[in-house]
Amino acid sequence: MNIKVDSRKVKRGDTFVALRSTNDGHKYIEDAIAAGASLVVCEEGLYSVDTMIVNDTRDYLINYLKDNYYSQISKLKLIGITGTNGKTTSAFLIHQVLNKLDIKCAYIGTIGLYIEKKIRDLPNTTPDILDIYEILFECAEKEVEYVVMEVSSHALDMRRVDGLEYDYTLFTNLTQDHLNYHGTMDNYCNAKQKLFKMLKSGGKSIVNVDDDYSKHFISKDTITYGFNKSDYQLSDYEIINNITYFKVNNNEYHIKLLGKHNVYNMLNVIIVLKDIGFSDMIIKEAISELTPPPGRMDIIHHKSNLAIVDYAHTPDAVEKIINAVREFAQNNIITIVGCGGNRDKAKRPIMAKIATDLSDYVIFTSDNPRLEEPDEIINDMVDGLDNLNYEIESNREKAIKKGIQKLNNSDILLVLGKGHETYQIIGDKKIDFDDKKIIIDNL
Repeated sequence: MNIKVDSRKVKRGDTFVALRSTNDGHKYIEDAIAAGASLVVCEEGLYSVDTMIVNDTRDYLINYLKDNYYSQISKLKLIGITGTNGKTTSAFLIHQVLNKLDIKCAYIGTIGLYIEKKIRDLPNTTPDILDIYEILFECAEKEVEYVVMEVSSHALDMRRVDGLEYDYTLFTNLTQDHLNYHGTMDNYCNAKQKLFKMLKSGGKSIVNVDDDYSKHFISKDTITYGFNKSDYQLSDYEIINNITYFKVNNNEYHIKLLGKHNVYNMLNVIIVLKDIGFSDMIIKEAISELTPPPGRMDIIHHKSNLAIVDYAHTPDAVEKIINAVREFAQNNIITIVGCGGNRDKAKRPIMAKIATDLSDYVIFTSDNPRLEEPDEIINDMVDGLDNLNYEIESNREKAIKKGIQKLNNSDILLVLGKGHETYQIIGDKKIDFDDKKIIIDNL
């Protein structure tokens, strides 16, 4: 495409669209012209090349892409998943199972772009609309049939997916996170709801009715699931010998993924497969072999102990994973956890209390401190904490080593917050850091 929103990507003859965002594109118009842009679309100013003034450059871009390029990607079937937790696992499992069943499916989300296998990392969970179009062109060229994507609340609020039409929209849950951006839970919920207004005529929405916010997402096109009364009603859930067993309506399933939260994730898979037309027998067999995405309940065995790396970084996710592990833990659970800098501060003491309430011992450490001081973030976490079953080690590598040293007999070490990430963001720099590698190197 000869239209760009990043001045660094402009080539001679391109059109540059100056988007209003956290980094205003109008500041880079002269750079785009110097790189060879022959047309500038902006909201104000007069420049040395052809200039088009519009009321809203994002509106212009969305409509331009829709009018000129949507026909090239319209055959792709889009599955959009939103929610605080479970987006990555649900999306990756759908990607994994469809490819297993010989339906070519791509995945766009937190852990990158996958078309059968991983193609590359992505800058955001949900890329901006121009990048999404380029990815979808790539999918169409490779004869992909389905594209499953995580759709974040930030992306919805910033209109990164406006103009797309989804065959399926899925809601997992809504719990406290990103309030530094959205301000209130109502605003957060409203942002999530925007995805469900992008459903194609004849498309289906899939909603977890056990979540308190589910009523905001249910319409006449909705398929519901959960332990509460629903179209796909869960019952008889248990873990036996590291296998999770559960019943949905009259069908019994077993999966390798552990924990109640993964049962919810798997329901998204089951419903999509059922709606596409697969039989119960094929679905049962297919999901029994699925494995979690990188950094989600990633288990490392060490003698009689387990170390588990997980991306859990919200109060709800931390609670769910510790409770899930408690179901099969034989002895102590030692949890290592921190909070990211320049993010929702209100969740910090909540996460600390959950971790110390549910774990036998906790080591509070640094996550991605960004532009905040790690010790100040940890102080926010432990401020007012009554539980005493914890220590502080702000150096994450030392914290992991301490956790390993505390493993005794049939204990479980939980290392939470970063999951698949292979870096730490300290200041404005990304430093190489991989929780799993550090664990393996020190066992």
